Amino acid sequence: MWAGRVLHAALSAVPRGRRAQSALTQLRGVLEEELEAIREAGTWKSERVITSRQGPRIHVDGVSGGILNFCANNYLGLSSHPEVIQAGLQALEEFGAGLSSTRFICGTQALLTPQDAVLSDELNHASIIDGIRLCKAHKYCYCHLDMADLEAKLQEAQKHRLRLVATDGAFSMDGDIAPLREICHLASRYGALVFVDECHATGFLGATGRGTDELLGVMDQVTVINSTLGKALGGASGGYTTGPGPLVSLLRQRSRPYLFSNSLPPAVVGCASKALDLLMESNAIVQTMAAKTQRFRSKMEAAGFTILGASHPICPVMLGDARLASCMADDMLKRGIFVIGFSYPVVPRGKARIRVQISAVHSEEDIDRCVEAFVEVGRLHGALP
Repeated sequence: MWAGRVLHAALSAVPRGRRAQSALTQLRGVLEEELEAIREAGTWKSERVITSRQGPRIHVDGVSGGILNFCANNYLGLSSHPEVIQAGLQALEEFGAGLSSTRFICGTQALLTPQDAVLSDELNHASIIDGIRLCKAHKYCYCHLDMADLEAKLQEAQKHRLRLVATDGAFSMDGDIAPLREICHLASRYGALVFVDECHATGFLGATGRGTDELLGVMDQVTVINSTLGKALGGASGGYTTGPGPLVSLLRQRSRPYLFSNSLPPAVVGCASKALDLLMESNAIVQTMAAKTQRFRSKMEAAGFTILGASHPICPVMLGDARLASCMADDMLKRGIFVIGFSYPVVPRGKARIRVQISAVHSEEDIDRCVEAFVEVGRLHGALP
């Protein structure tokens, strides 16, 4: 009590403006210390500025000449497809820049309640993890792609009303694919539902690009699919959820991100609709990308690099050391190849990598040039003998 009076008197003696300035100085000190620790660890992430439209060849601020882009989610090359651009322009002209409004405002509840449970792969995307943290359901985390651990967690979760297994279809950092056949089998055995995030699968995995559920033959067994319009389908923004009619209706009534976000701009809708039209007309783009992905993977492995995943256009070149990944990515840019090093906290410590993403609009010559640059830079930095 005596100490409290002394502190109050001391604070009262300091002008309010000076106290606020002191707090700001303290905050600056804390932030600078944290930023310096990031720099010292070699995990500082610099942002590059692209000064051209998205595509296999781009222009980067501060770098002369054209750059081959191997660091985009533009899997099908539709971001700059002339028909997609025209559809966006037409929608912009017809419907304007946007609706300047959220959807109808009501409700705050989530789909799952404290009576329910979510079972999540430990390497699920951050957006899934954040959604689960906000959810009031009980949370279980199973080891990455470990079906024995998932089964154990399902057995433990039998006491809950509803059980939802949540997984990425394709994991964006490792390029591996969830074993959906086994997941769906376990879900059926233990009375659980299956949720799949298809952001890195929609448009190009499966015979017609419908995603990992099509690729693995379980389209009739996945309950909920969540995906994006911001990657293969034109690369703008927005997303969607599909599932049973009553579930979608309930999300329209109670989903906070849906209710409290502005409606998608007409140009985004126009571009995404045209991208879907193009994919429905032909699967030629999908097949082209698969062949180019295999070309890159086989040549990089033959050169001595370790590439995670299998057959996915996300090709993580594993290096381990964060500083090495960052320096190699910088030297790749000097050689006309745009790639980015990924390190903690985006990936676990000790598992830094350069993530390469193959696009259908890359030529075979583009891919070969990228591999040649990797070999040269890898030898320069001791990543290859």
